Amino acid sequence: MRFRQVHLDFHTSGFIPGIGAEFNKKQFQNALKEGYVDSITVFAKCHHGWSYHPTKVNQMHPNLSFDLLGAQMEACREINVKTPVYISAGFDEKEAVRHPEWLVRQPDESLSEAVSFFEPGYHHLCYNTPYLELLLAQIGEVMELYRPEGIFLDISAVRPCYCARCRQDILERGKDYRDPEAVMEQAEIVYRNYTKRVEDVVRRYSKECTIFHNGGHVVRGRRDLAHANTHLELESLPTGGWGYDHFPMSASYAMNLGMEYLGMTGKFHTSWGEFGGYKHPNALRYEAALSLAFGAKCSIGDQLHPSGYMDEETYRIIGEAYAEVEEKEPWCKGAVNCADVAVLSEEAVNFRNSDCQTQRYGDIGANRIMLEGKYLYRLIDLECRFEDYKVLILPDTIRVDGKLKKRLEAYLSRGGKILATGSGGLHQDEDAFALPFGAKFLGEGGFRPDYMVYAAPSGKLAAHVVYEQGYRIETLSGKVFAWRQPPYFNRDVLHFSSHRHAPNVKGGMEEAAVATENTAYIGWNVFTDYGKIGALHDKQIIREALDGLLAGERSLETNLPDKAVATLAKQGGEGRYIAHLLYAHTTIRGGYESQGKHVTVECIEDIVPLYGVEVKVRVAEKIRKVYLAPQRKELPFEYEGNAVCFTVEKVLCHQMVVLEY
Repeated sequence: MRFRQVHLDFHTSGFIPGIGAEFNKKQFQNALKEGYVDSITVFAKCHHGWSYHPTKVNQMHPNLSFDLLGAQMEACREINVKTPVYISAGFDEKEAVRHPEWLVRQPDESLSEAVSFFEPGYHHLCYNTPYLELLLAQIGEVMELYRPEGIFLDISAVRPCYCARCRQDILERGKDYRDPEAVMEQAEIVYRNYTKRVEDVVRRYSKECTIFHNGGHVVRGRRDLAHANTHLELESLPTGGWGYDHFPMSASYAMNLGMEYLGMTGKFHTSWGEFGGYKHPNALRYEAALSLAFGAKCSIGDQLHPSGYMDEETYRIIGEAYAEVEEKEPWCKGAVNCADVAVLSEEAVNFRNSDCQTQRYGDIGANRIMLEGKYLYRLIDLECRFEDYKVLILPDTIRVDGKLKKRLEAYLSRGGKILATGSGGLHQDEDAFALPFGAKFLGEGGFRPDYMVYAAPSGKLAAHVVYEQGYRIETLSGKVFAWRQPPYFNRDVLHFSSHRHAPNVKGGMEEAAVATENTAYIGWNVFTDYGKIGALHDKQIIREALDGLLAGERSLETNLPDKAVATLAKQGGEGRYIAHLLYAHTTIRGGYESQGKHVTVECIEDIVPLYGVEVKVRVAEKIRKVYLAPQRKELPFEYEGNAVCFTVEKVLCHQMVVLEY
């Protein structure tokens, strides 16, 4: 895969005239050159259902008079730009209108979307209907006529469906379509059949063509779904509701899968489908750098005007980011990100339904604390090797069955360390600790919220409110580092105090967090609490426990501020490590409504430089040279014990530091 990609949306109404009328090969090529683009996904078929090439199995857009897809691919191949081809799979609005019996349905036969046929929008088609044969014919035609380097199939995910065909299939398997599990089983069968049939069609024409099914989210723990693709495209538009910490969370899981992956952002001020919306170039510079820092290639979303004329301002902005990426590529090719800490993902363990859309706040909170604390980390599933990490986190809801218990005990016996919170670390079927945390589990606390009595940075004990569920313990051994205080009462209609909740009862405290030599336990759902409200004391107590377990053996330490990002990657073939240091100031500027949800717009405009950034790196190899990349300016360094120490005078957006051994 190449590093500097563009995803060129072209969803175009049949009521718009002059499709492609202003397409010009030279103008198209010049825009790509201006943007430093080396791969661009172009459209064979859009959400409206129209093809953008002559077709025997679909309908070309009624106001297109030539082979636009072919012309775009020819223009790209002349300048050595790859052209994977986009085909809308889950949406085809013209067929949705013609064949409502092909649509995904809810139990009451309503549509699966909030959008009705009295509102503008698209409708999901079921792959268990004759629509699948039509789609496969469209894919086969594109493969035969154009031999693309890749096929990108959009709106493709496992979707529970209650259409007549799906209900009948469930009954024929002896199941009951009133049972949600039977419906999910059917949805999985339908999706597996779809991906297999697509693979068969594509491989009939090419063994090398890439295939990606875009569902908007790579579900942690569902490797079977991930490996239906040849690579992963991690859709994450910060201004489109994803925010700036979503991509690192997706990438930190994708790293485990042995697949190439890219980070897909957009040039839009808001999100897909926005004409006339432009991010500040600094935003794209930062987003592209963030992809590189997390081991990903880069993709930027755009939408071509119906006329076919490339927006030159868009490619000027993209070019500011991609010119820098081109310079940095030599230090990113084949690099593998290092990690000290593994977070056993709640989504991967507890919520493995492939259509899950609910936010997993434990994962979100853990991801944010890892980022803000500059820990080298990955979110992992149960197929990952625990032994690759110094510390394993069991956040909030990760209970332990017999098989996992044996693995965790073996991990501890080999020197591994475990941090658990909430009901993490309990037996699967029993409210008792499955591991030696130095305490006895007593059950849920009776108050919510209650108070964490913990030494603030000043060193003095203070009572901090925790809104999520707390759990009571009796300490048997180890060091207690937090205590619990109750409120006077839980808030209800008969007794309440002030605006939110009752204050803490002064005096008596009970133990609530304990650390041993190789374990730590915190008796609240603190990761969920942090994911929801971002309370500082949640992060502080987690960092104290985690730093105690890491015991001064963090692979990377730095004095960067909380909003900065730091990662470390190894280019083994080149004999070097690369530290990525990033910082950009983000601002919330209003929001908008999208699909029934309010989406905040998180923007980057000014890039604020950071000075005197101190870094320590601990690796097994003896470092012989440290320099800035791509500037190739050598830095002085020294060893403090086993740590290589150096100072970067200035970090402006993104600075790579190379450590050769």
